[in-house]
Amino acid sequence: MGKVRTRKVKTLAREILETYKDQISVSFEDNKRLVRSVLQGRFSKRLANRVAGYLTSLAKRTLDTQQQAEETKITEEQQSNVS
Repeated sequence: MGKVRTRKVKTLAREILETYKDQISVSFEDNKRLVRSVLQGRFSKRLANRVAGYLTSLAKRTLDTQQQAEETKITEEQQSNVS
């Protein structure tokens, strides 16, 4: 089971994701720097770290989804070539 994240963490993460989509990575440290520069002391360090962690998990989830889609596409192409 995963950890429960508050509405504030999810809301802040989604806002940052929409605005800075090209700067989000699967690295927690990179996301932490981005979140701290965006929030600029408006929130606690703990909240900023939680937002960065959630952004990292969203980035990894998106990456996994893209990889699965590519693998499915390749498999379908191989099956159509065999027929």
